[in-house]
Parts: sequence; structure tokens; C-alpha cells
Amino acid sequence: MAQQTFVTIPTGAAVMEGMLEVPDNAAGIVLFAHGSGSSRLSPRNNYVAGELRKAGIATLLLDLLTPQEDQAAENRFDIALLTGRLDDAASWLAANQQVGHLLIGLFGASTGAAAALRLAAARPDAVACVVSRGGRPDLAGADALRKVRSPTLLIVGGDDAIVIDLNRRALAAMTCEKELVIVPGATHLFEERGTLEEVARLATDWFRSHCPAG
Repeated sequence: MAQQTFVTIPTGAAVMEGMLEVPDNAAGIVLFAHGSGSSRLSPRNNYVAGELRKAGIATLLLDLLTPQEDQAAENRFDIALLTGRLDDAASWLAANQQVGHLLIGLFGASTGAAAALRLAAARPDAVACVVSRGGRPDLAGADALRKVRSPTLLIVGGDDAIVIDLNRRALAAMTCEKELVIVPGATHLFEERGTLEEVARLATDWFRSHCPAG
């Protein structure tokens, strides 16, 4: 059973709300960067987070935008804003007495993946590894992608043709340890039977390999 704590993290003039869940003897912690229009209540990310905790990995599901900010669609695609929020969350985790000793992994979905990769590029010391689910890593920008040193796993649905192409281009720009996995029969949201379970399995293996206990 994981210890569950509702947290608030200041970021500029705003406050981010999130749920920190830490299993006993946690091996690393994963900070979730939700995609456009999503939140810490996302059923897909909560499912993946639950599977990570079963594997002994702590999780922080966080709203990078306040409810008011999320009403403006442009904020959901403001990668610089999202990256700044993710940076503040990573700094908060590093200073937290309960989990500050753990290596941090990032799990990004949609635009959240771009923010995760930008943060990894800017702070390689703070980000042990990255996983993207149906992400838009291309939105991180070619310069940031070239600077990423954190081992990165890109997961895309086999029936999500446009996003597959965007991920392949992003992968080609990266020079770190990297892998692209295409899940057969999955669309963008991985709603098909067994596909989200495969995402969780892949993510768990990646984080266990690259975010061992600190």
C-alpha cells in the first residue's frame, strides 16, 4: 500500500495541485506531465501510475495548469510554460524530505512529452529518464531534442499514423539512449483492449531499468 499525500506546489503566482503516492522502499519516482486538456485525474495516466506503484515506483500526478489557465486553449500548447511548471515540480521533489533521495523519471503524454524532453535537455542532472505515451516530442524543438541525455522511450499506437511519423522524426534528432515502440492496434488514446496494459508494462520496465533506488 502506497502512502498517499495531496500536495500543493507553488509556481510563480500560481499553485499546482497534485497527488504524491509513495510505496514502501520506493525505487525512483515518476513525475507525470499530462497532455493538452488532461489533468491529474486522467484515467489513463492514473492506470499507468497504479501499475508503476505495484512495481515499487513512487508517482506524482500533477495539474501543470490551474483550472482557470486550462480554460485558455493556448496554454495547453505553451511548451515553455509547461516546462517551467514541470521544472518547479522537479525542484520540489528534489527538496522533499520523503522522496528527495529518489531519482526522477518523467512520463509525458501529448504536449506533456515535449515539456518533459525540454526539461531533460535543460536539466540532465535532475531527470534520470523519460517515457512518452502518444506524445508530441517534436514540439520540444530540434535543439532541445539534440541536448537530451536522459534515456528516452517513445510509445506510439500502431494506428496513430501521424504521431508515429512525428515521433520517428524526433527520435532521429536525439543522440541519447533511445527507443521507439509501436503498440499494434492502438489508436492515440490507447483505448483498445490490452494496449494501455502494454504501455504500463513498457513504462515500468524502462523506469525500473533507468531509475533505480537512489
